Amino acid sequence: MMKRLGLLLLASLVSACSSDGWRTASREPAGIAPSPEVQKDAVIEVYAADAYSWRGWFAVHTWIATKEQNADRYKVYEVVGWRLNRGLPALTEYQTPTPDRYWFGAKPEKLLSIQGEQAQTLIPQIAQAVNAYPWKNEYKVFPGPNSNTFPAWIGQQVPELGLKLPFSAIGSGYADNTP
Repeated sequence: MMKRLGLLLLASLVSACSSDGWRTASREPAGIAPSPEVQKDAVIEVYAADAYSWRGWFAVHTWIATKEQNADRYKVYEVVGWRLNRGLPALTEYQTPTPDRYWFGAKPEKLLSIQGEQAQTLIPQIAQAVNAYPWKNEYKVFPGPNSNTFPAWIGQQVPELGLKLPFSAIGSGYADNTP
């Protein structure tokens, strides 16, 4: 009886996560990032959102966005494991007017925001650290390197950011394993 109840519970939990949800999940802007049209100063922001599917019950996905002074777009840096399946690096960089998009249905939370002269000074250091990231072509959910290892490692290379990741940034501790 208990075994059957356990199987039913497991089946219901799995079915709650097994839809084609990632194809239709929201990737809309959350409206929490400064608009480049309004905010002309340089900006650095770090976001976290619940990881996709069942992983979101205990883990987040994190990413970094920078905007140079007077730029009309943000540069977003993040590590995405499924890119490796396509023969692409896990580390990706792209430009967007809205770096605060939902992470496949999960609303992001702003972990860090630096604006103005300090951001303008730190952006080249972030770019340099991104170029030196040692696990561009690797991804492991646990213990890392993964999407949380990346911003943790950037934070170590640019300590002036004062970046503090949440406990749910599983894999952030892997950044201590710099080769």
